[in-house]
Amino acid sequence: METFLQIPHYGLSFLVLLTVLVFVHELGHYWVARRNGVRVEVFSIGFGPELFGWNDRAGTRWKVSALPLGGYVKMFGDAGAASTPGEGLDRMTTEERAVSFHHKRLGQRAAIVAAGPIANFLFAILVLAGLFMTQGQPFTPPEVGTVRPGSAADAAGFRPGDRIVEIDGRRIDRFEDVQQIVRLNQGTPLATVVLREGRNVSLPVTPQVVEVHDRMGGTQRVGQLGIGRSGVEFVRHGPLTALAAGFEETATLTTGTLAAVWQMITGARTTEELGGPLRIAQMSGEASRAGVAGFLWFAAILSINLGLINLFPIPMLDGGHLLFYAAEAVRGRPLGERAQEYGFRIGLALVLTLMLFATWNDLVQLRVFSFLRGLVT
Repeated sequence: METFLQIPHYGLSFLVLLTVLVFVHELGHYWVARRNGVRVEVFSIGFGPELFGWNDRAGTRWKVSALPLGGYVKMFGDAGAASTPGEGLDRMTTEERAVSFHHKRLGQRAAIVAAGPIANFLFAILVLAGLFMTQGQPFTPPEVGTVRPGSAADAAGFRPGDRIVEIDGRRIDRFEDVQQIVRLNQGTPLATVVLREGRNVSLPVTPQVVEVHDRMGGTQRVGQLGIGRSGVEFVRHGPLTALAAGFEETATLTTGTLAAVWQMITGARTTEELGGPLRIAQMSGEASRAGVAGFLWFAAILSINLGLINLFPIPMLDGGHLLFYAAEAVRGRPLGERAQEYGFRIGLALVLTLMLFATWNDLVQLRVFSFLRGLVT
């Protein structure tokens, strides 16, 4: 019941966050398109009927639309928001071809399409860098503070005071690295090396698979060693080192997300963890309650996910366009109109199916069905 009372707060937080991230994404497309001489006809936050907007001196209509679940940039020569080729491209004048997206070189078109996801990654790097300069970066020495009796670490021979220096050949600099690796390895043996009394000791360990409950009411299956750190530290960075740390953290979050997706595909991780707009809205609200730093951290994570999703090779998404361009580079000419049309149809079906599945997960995890059943009975 409490979750439903928070719907206005969750909804507002979600809209603010989504609007910012969509604007960043579409601004990437817009900026690179303009740098390459493409005329941009529409820059829209949301889909559907226009709520309000204005025209700039370059002739672009900037607008906010009624359905706030995304956005688009419509360039000259596009048939619609999906950037499919419009009719009459072959009948354009020389002046029109010069500003048409579909008459630009292959490399230019690929750069314009890739600019949206890249903008999301750059946004995440800058947000994280700002947090690391002001709040500090979590940077706890990878020392074992406690070992839970009966845990995987206990069975492997870990002791308080051990310093973890390597896992599966990867150098460990902070305790947060250990958490990242272990959470993604569910029941997979890890070759761990610890520094104990001045010498390296090999401790093979297999994380236990446990279910943890988050603040949003959902459950996740993660790997767990059963060790605790000796304390929590934060290190503030200067501008340059903050940018480097932001880039590194973004890369770590990206690879971690890709690993989790692959585990879902292979069945090693349950797809119940896949969240849709309802759960993202709830998490946005919870993040805003954690303060500005918590909200910005969540914004960076969501921006990374938005960039990654758009790079998936699915027609309708940026990655699908890049896939078509790769085929064009190999063939020496674009794919046929019918092939592209069928590709977009398949892509639309896949995107809609994924959204429906994620929304169903949201309804189950948020116990909406249980709540409605309770009202009836």
